[in-house]
Amino acid sequence: MKKLYPNAEAALDGLLHDGMTICAGGFGLCGIPERLIDAIQAAGVRDLTIASNNAGIDNEGLGKLLRSRQVKKMISSYVGENKEFERQYLSGELEVEFCPQGTLAERCRAGGAGIPGFYTKTGVGTEVAEGKEVKVFDGEEFILERGIRADLSIIKGWKADEAGNLIFRKTARNFNQPMATAANICVAEVEEIVPVGSLDPDTIHLPGIYVKRMIIGAPYDKKIEFRTVRERETA
Repeated sequence: MKKLYPNAEAALDGLLHDGMTICAGGFGLCGIPERLIDAIQAAGVRDLTIASNNAGIDNEGLGKLLRSRQVKKMISSYVGENKEFERQYLSGELEVEFCPQGTLAERCRAGGAGIPGFYTKTGVGTEVAEGKEVKVFDGEEFILERGIRADLSIIKGWKADEAGNLIFRKTARNFNQPMATAANICVAEVEEIVPVGSLDPDTIHLPGIYVKRMIIGAPYDKKIEFRTVRERETA
């Protein structure tokens, strides 16, 4: 099956609809599927539920979809860098399901593995546990968390072969890998595509069976959420 598409719009053709759930990879602004996010914004689909570690920053990453008011609900762990997110949440315009970071990763991994739910100690006795089933194992309380399944996952990879076997680069591996498996179809954008057989099998992070469509998204501008530098020393 031919997996490589000419651009993000073509790769998402026929996959988008109002009210869908999307798993989006990335960690901060690292490893985010920028081209696919732009194509979703251009398509104008609305009432989206998006599971992502964070929501980008103002007008970058998923922040673009918040700014265009296409997102109905976010399932996220860290959202502290987005003023528009804060405004919509506090005004009641955006539904938010806060989820501890490790729990979010495991919910997506579980969804990809066909596990509908699991028990965890994270969040016991806090607001995270409100409304959730509590079960005692070996004298300790655990809360039930549901696995996440989405209609579509969008991820960013570093290098892939033509069969979709994919390598992530360093921090960009965070969340891209579990998100890729948690949806009915996964679309990946990558920086480079090489012939089948070029990649060492032991270096592959995501087998191509999970990747249904791909695009080359390069070149990219390396964006930084907060640039922090020390003051120049003077003699």
